[in-house]
Amino acid sequence: MGQAIVYRARKIITMDHNRPLATHVMVRDGQILAVGDAGVAALWGGATVDDRYADKVLMPGLVEAHAHVSAGGIFRFSYCGHYARLDPEGRNWPGVTSAEAIVARLRAVAERTEKGKPVVGFGFDPSRISGRIDRDVLDRVSTDHPVMLMHSSLHVLNTNTAGLSAVGMEQGANVPGVVTDEDGRTTGELQEFAAMGPLMAHANITFRALGDEAGLRAYAELSRRVGVTTVTDHFAELEDEEVTRQLRITGEESFPIRYVPIMNAMRKDPALEVERALDLRAMSTDKLHLGRAKLFTDGSIQGWTAKLKAPGYYTGTDQGIWNMPVEDFMNTVKVLHRSGVKMNIHTNGDAASELACEAMAAALLGAGDADLRHTLEHVQMADRAQFERMRKLGLTVNLFGNHLYYFGDTHWEKTLGPDRAARMNACFDAAEVWGGNFAIHSDAPVTPMGPLFTAWCAINRRTESDRVLGNTQQISLAQGLYCITMGAAHVLKLDHEIGSISCGKRADFCVLHDDPLDTDPANLRELRIAGTVLGGVHFPLDG
Repeated sequence: MGQAIVYRARKIITMDHNRPLATHVMVRDGQILAVGDAGVAALWGGATVDDRYADKVLMPGLVEAHAHVSAGGIFRFSYCGHYARLDPEGRNWPGVTSAEAIVARLRAVAERTEKGKPVVGFGFDPSRISGRIDRDVLDRVSTDHPVMLMHSSLHVLNTNTAGLSAVGMEQGANVPGVVTDEDGRTTGELQEFAAMGPLMAHANITFRALGDEAGLRAYAELSRRVGVTTVTDHFAELEDEEVTRQLRITGEESFPIRYVPIMNAMRKDPALEVERALDLRAMSTDKLHLGRAKLFTDGSIQGWTAKLKAPGYYTGTDQGIWNMPVEDFMNTVKVLHRSGVKMNIHTNGDAASELACEAMAAALLGAGDADLRHTLEHVQMADRAQFERMRKLGLTVNLFGNHLYYFGDTHWEKTLGPDRAARMNACFDAAEVWGGNFAIHSDAPVTPMGPLFTAWCAINRRTESDRVLGNTQQISLAQGLYCITMGAAHVLKLDHEIGSISCGKRADFCVLHDDPLDTDPANLRELRIAGTVLGGVHFPLDG
């Protein structure tokens, strides 16, 4: 048993309603023993007082409950988004705002790339640039390289003629999502995983490839820079070699995060997926949490591939796609639920949320709710009635807070129209229905990770153009902070270990220069992170 240490801080925001604020926290062997004022130093046989955080503010370590490890590995390719972005090393990548600028950026990569090797860009949002991108435009980048331009949603990509030829799609393919023009010619736009998968595998930009050792370490660095101590990966293959690597890396004392990779459960017979999930669960450690399953329903709203209820899309063509056949999805939900496997289910459109509710209701007919806390992810278009039904079915929700800022204008003007855009990602309704126990997320690399920014989005609901996207769904500062700590921990079913600074929990802290409770909520995204603590191990950012 190690020596107990008491950390003194300017303020400790515990997220524990029994003792909301404190100035001292006692830690031993990575566990919190006591929280309170200076008197805690006399408890548990006494302890040494450590003043390294005397001028700082401590919060529970922040929890990113929906992101992807590819956020660490994807910066090995060329960023082509319209806003500036930081990579895991803190380097700034300028945004590009026109098709011509994207062509120039990728052409420069092609010129220094071996002939025939793929050239890849990511972060592209066609609604935020001038000009259009199709196979002919990307042919101007190169005719000697397959060129891939991943949309920021990760649900759509554009490629050139060489890319289509590399996977036998130049003349089209008998899979949904291969877009053709009015003459039947493939445009180079591939929507959703059945269409994108062959080219992603050819270019080695699969989620598994981007989550290699370098990618995972970069992901951890990206996470700690924004105050995160627990982070998910929402679509992991988790083959034996991959799990062995994750166990080794997360087992290092110097590895700064708790990692929650969520298994792709759409590859095999559901009974085999259950077996795999349960085997993985038994391998979990305090820093690697395994055994959860990921399922997909629809696509992305801004890609017009999400499934919407009437009246459908405001402008453009409805290209809604089910990523799993409906019957397969319904059966998989039933089998996983009845076997006690926690599910995380992608649902963007309100029709997708409806399908998930129907599947869960059918699954519950044969087996009750065992507090598995199956989670609907994104649930961007769900209305109050759907939320009420989800709650009664034992479901939890994880709303896409960052979407309000990065895609809100697109939804207002193009995909949804003002009425539905003003209520999307309905955090206020979720707070009322679930009593605050819900999460908000970044979906990095779709948008940049940063839970304080995500909370700012949910609190203020401002878009890139500074439009307020429905003030009736704004939440309070306290609710926003809860969502990125205890709410996220609840959704992950880890609230017995993390999410608050409470006796018996892990000593995971986010260290701040600034006090969130003394900050104007409009400025929450400007707060400065000083470092993190994971299980009593310190990871400072500033010396």
